[in-house]
Amino acid sequence: MSDSHLRQPIRGAKGATDPGPRNALLDSQNPDILTPPETDNGSLPNLKFSFGMAHNRLEDGGWAREVTVRELPIARSMAGVNMRLDSGVVRELHWHKEAEWAYILQGNVRLTVVDEDRNVAVDDLKPGDVWLVPAGIPHSIQGLDGGCEFLLVFDDGNFSENETLLITEFMAHTPPNILAKNFGIGVEHFANIPKSEKYIFRLPVPASLETVRKQLPDSPPKLPYVWHASEHPATPYRGGSVKMIDVTNFPETTLSALIMEIEPGALRELHWHPDADEWQYYLEGQARMTVFDATSKARTFNYTSGDVGFVPRTMGHYIENIGPTTLRLINVFNKPRYKDISLNNWMALTPPDLVKGHLNLDDTAMKALKRERCAVVR
Repeated sequence: MSDSHLRQPIRGAKGATDPGPRNALLDSQNPDILTPPETDNGSLPNLKFSFGMAHNRLEDGGWAREVTVRELPIARSMAGVNMRLDSGVVRELHWHKEAEWAYILQGNVRLTVVDEDRNVAVDDLKPGDVWLVPAGIPHSIQGLDGGCEFLLVFDDGNFSENETLLITEFMAHTPPNILAKNFGIGVEHFANIPKSEKYIFRLPVPASLETVRKQLPDSPPKLPYVWHASEHPATPYRGGSVKMIDVTNFPETTLSALIMEIEPGALRELHWHPDADEWQYYLEGQARMTVFDATSKARTFNYTSGDVGFVPRTMGHYIENIGPTTLRLINVFNKPRYKDISLNNWMALTPPDLVKGHLNLDDTAMKALKRERCAVVR
């Protein structure tokens, strides 16, 4: 990019040119940070981090990278992992101290879960499907033919994918005589167990779901750990669509989510969430978001594919598609039931004289207020 075409931090009479040194590509991806809107004010913390800047752990047949409180300090309530498993590759048998919510981004994957009631769940999932494995419940993940990629969200920002409880390590750090006593066989049968974690490793593509299920007890959990969200349509709005996933349609979940598509020029309306933080993952497109807090604090950020955003509980915000293509993103919330407050609805359902007395709105603005949900607008 030539110097003459560089974006400059100038807004009207304010600002000045930046002769450098500078990262021109980074500036072009973050125009509202380089040159904030005049409405920005105060000192809100950073609300953005990209998976492209996260350390990528490369393993035999897969990889994993995470955005936690170490990468995005404001996100104390949730952390995220982006993982890829090739054909047959396994994320080894393990469990977490945190609940694990997942969204399938690409390919097909098999999830195996055994819960505290000895119930067994084995399911195949495809793009758009989700699962929720509660804290402490053991499970494994395996890529099917062609492999898979998925997003994991955990209900604690201090989570780390590198600190999960693994079956290999549990066995390796238990004295062999205890293993023998526990399983009722000779100690020699444990001579070949791994001495350290496998984490991600290759196996053949597993047999069909029907074949594997026949090998195990027919004892599914009372509430399924998966929801085939790909089979359920989104709710259309003028300017896009929203698919809500919470306890109303996925009873086992302890986190809720919105899967959103926003058309070019459209807006996820001004709103806030009264009881939950919002952890965002941008799949496609280009977005702008302004977040508002008390004492006149406001800050605007730009997002694109692979970026993570975060909005703390009760802070007002919008998401605008500023690109030429459809914006696709996932919003995850650390509560099982989804809730939001729409600025438009609030004003429309408040006595008109109160609204006009606060904001000096004219009759045209008052008539434009809407009492019905309008999650995405043009």
